[in-house]
Amino acid sequence: MLLTSDLFNANSIATAYVKTQDVNNTLPMVGPAFFPPRKKMGLDLKTIKTHKGKYVQLAASNFDAMPTLRVRGTFKGDSKEMAFFRESMLVREHDLIELMKIADENSPFLDDIMASIYDDTTELIQGADIVPEIMRMQLLFPQDGSPKIYIEDNNVLYEYNYDVDEEHKTKNYKALDGTNVWSNTANAKPFNDFRDVKRALALRGVTPRYALMNQKTFDMLGQIDSVRNAVLAQNLTATIDMDDDTVKRIWQAKTQTTIIVYDKVYVDKGTGEAAPFVPDGYVTFLPEGALGNTWYGTTPEERTLMGDPKVDVRIVNTGVAVAVQREYGPPVKITTTASMIVLPSFERMDETYTLKVVGE
Repeated sequence: MLLTSDLFNANSIATAYVKTQDVNNTLPMVGPAFFPPRKKMGLDLKTIKTHKGKYVQLAASNFDAMPTLRVRGTFKGDSKEMAFFRESMLVREHDLIELMKIADENSPFLDDIMASIYDDTTELIQGADIVPEIMRMQLLFPQDGSPKIYIEDNNVLYEYNYDVDEEHKTKNYKALDGTNVWSNTANAKPFNDFRDVKRALALRGVTPRYALMNQKTFDMLGQIDSVRNAVLAQNLTATIDMDDDTVKRIWQAKTQTTIIVYDKVYVDKGTGEAAPFVPDGYVTFLPEGALGNTWYGTTPEERTLMGDPKVDVRIVNTGVAVAVQREYGPPVKITTTASMIVLPSFERMDETYTLKVVGE
């Protein structure tokens, strides 16, 4: 068996990734349901719009990068460029020698070694998937009221402001204060908060259908006296178990919106700690249907499909390019690179509303 040809190619790596995803069946991401993936040529922002057709303002950007282990250096690019990400893994000469030792297909160690190598590449692809989800959740949960994307990694900064005139902050965001915060379980009035949200969105002809939050915020909701009293009033009993289904049911009955609890986390590269996609203490109300799109551009690796015989490329997840390149050296090495150009659009930004339900 020709290990380098049969196993180290874009198609086999992509296939291994898909199989891994099917087996693990991890908690799905919410973002693609509201920002479905789409593909466009190039990397310009002509179709990446916010409310009222305004273009996204780009504060900092990077495109040039060496084809090894993430981009290096801080660059500022053109104001119409989407964000670019690229990272690689290597199979070095020592790895190839070890593989030669077990090249016999009957070797009991071959599957384990190949699984380890594919796991490394799968990490790159999964890492690519995390980036647009961070972007989408930053847009849906603007912690200062104005939807922005801010990603700083490896000395590269991407910052996009979707609310330059702060219209969204003024009309589609509210920070509760005083006794209204949800941590004040005796005095908080979440159903009244929702009525305020509903009125604000009604002025724009919008009916909210979903309330998106994380588990910690949802747990606060279930402890509020007015919510518990609403449950008791419907059950005519002195006590009731306030489990998650009960809280969701009473919220649905009182507001005609469905609670979505999204508690998926990722590993923050800066701290190495688990970080939630949805921040604590925020609820965002959403209408039915897509709010925008997750746009993928054409990476330099994908452009090799047009005729470079030295690089083997396959596209996964709409816009993530997996490229395998063999260099016969010296030194001999096989480089697998995952790259993408990505940025969400947010055409229905005006139809969302974010509540900050905790105090400072």
